[in-house]
Amino acid sequence: MLRRSFFLRAAAAAGAASFLPARPALAQNARQRTLRFVPQADVTILDPLTTSAYVTRNHALLVFDQLFAIDGDLRPQPQMVEGHTVEDDGKRWTFRLREGLKFHDGEPVRGRDCVASIRRWAPRDNLGQLLLARTDAMEALDDRSFTIRLNRPYGLMLATLSKLGPPALLILPERLAVLDPKQQLPEVVGSGPFRFNARERIIGARVVYDRNPDYVPRANGEVSGVAGPKRVHFDRVEWTTMPDPSTAAAALKNGEVDWWENPINDLLPTLRADRGIVTPLSGRLGTMGTGVMNHLHPPFDNPAVRRVLLEALSQEDFMTAINGTDPNLIRTGVGLFAPDTAMASDVGLEALTRPRDLERSKRDLIAAGYKGERVVLLAAGDLPRLAAMGDVMNDLLKRIGMNVQHAVSDWGSMVTRRANKAPPDQGGWNIFCTDWSGFDMLNPAVEQVLRCGGVQTGFFGWPDLPQIEAMRGAWIEAPDEDGRRKIAHAIQALAMQEVPYLPLGQYLSRTAYRDDLQDVVKHLSVFWNVRRAS
Repeated sequence: MLRRSFFLRAAAAAGAASFLPARPALAQNARQRTLRFVPQADVTILDPLTTSAYVTRNHALLVFDQLFAIDGDLRPQPQMVEGHTVEDDGKRWTFRLREGLKFHDGEPVRGRDCVASIRRWAPRDNLGQLLLARTDAMEALDDRSFTIRLNRPYGLMLATLSKLGPPALLILPERLAVLDPKQQLPEVVGSGPFRFNARERIIGARVVYDRNPDYVPRANGEVSGVAGPKRVHFDRVEWTTMPDPSTAAAALKNGEVDWWENPINDLLPTLRADRGIVTPLSGRLGTMGTGVMNHLHPPFDNPAVRRVLLEALSQEDFMTAINGTDPNLIRTGVGLFAPDTAMASDVGLEALTRPRDLERSKRDLIAAGYKGERVVLLAAGDLPRLAAMGDVMNDLLKRIGMNVQHAVSDWGSMVTRRANKAPPDQGGWNIFCTDWSGFDMLNPAVEQVLRCGGVQTGFFGWPDLPQIEAMRGAWIEAPDEDGRRKIAHAIQALAMQEVPYLPLGQYLSRTAYRDDLQDVVKHLSVFWNVRRAS
């Protein structure tokens, strides 16, 4: 129904042109110049700073550009920046912009735009907050350069300026960057390879982007991750929202769309059987499940109870419920950090990998001090993967003898309730499950669910674990990668004892697109470099 309605609206919008005789050559040329994409959801929020939604971040990557960008090996590479210098024992950083950078309103990108954009973004981001705490001054030197003067060295400077996980660090015109960051931007103006077409947006159905004719790609570098030259081969990118998976699958098979961002697993066999469709993995970092416990109230204010639950859970049960039994799409034996990245290890994971014994867990739970308190489990019933994790958690808690209230609601209501610090019988909660892109689980600095500063700075659940916080601080100040890796291993070992949250495993997803698309950037939904075979 949605697909039919959308195409009827599109036909009506053609106006008088619809009365002209059909011109197959013109239609074919228009198809060649347009990339039609089905995103994971509609872009309901356009300002990437005011939401953690990945669909908004993906939208922003078309419209805005970054100072530095993460390549496929998770290394920062210059993007808008031409070069930089580091002086005064690491306390003075000076950055020079590339020539030819221009905002969509025609104004050049200047150093003061960069400074204002960093200042708008930094208070809302973990890495940005770390940067501000070390910054004495940040100022534009001239139109093409700016400097950051620190009160002590900061080894994560380039990682901070290339931040990709929401909220990503993106460069706005100064006139927009100085507006209240708590309010959405009144207009979407960036300097990226595409322009947001506000006139053709249909809320709930369509978002349109036009090629930015003034965009100057980097002259060198390799296209990898979101780094390298952003060369655009389409004049137009159309995002069509299709909530019904069967409708999206049919549209892809019929060639009515070119790319479906996240096909559901049940439909993958049908798509893979179509010779005109390819279904590669959509990201090597995958998505990591987490069980978030409220440390303010019984029973999870007790670390012994948290450990019993950690030792009782099966990551395989959670990941299979989300993603099926394909061994290529789930990973277990997963700790705090995304597998196969620099900080990941198997330190302390015996608690997660040894055989389960739920009868023993029942006895251990009583010995740990559980007194039959009601456990309020929040779950988002409108998001299938979160709902699946909630179902598995509900079953697990009951099987080890907990008195569970499974409070299922929509995601928006759950998000509102999780901020409530009151006792569970007064509108609060005890536990919920959520998931995170692997980009947000790379290390202790970016991992929000590992923030253990209590009610002041802790993540929802408000764990108050000073030793983990001290180790996070040491990780940030470590002078090199080897030092950070050792500290990350120590944090994981301690976390298996204190249990700030429950690691539930990793799942991978596939994307699907027509086989006439070539040079699609691996593992990300970005729209430069990709071209249509002639």
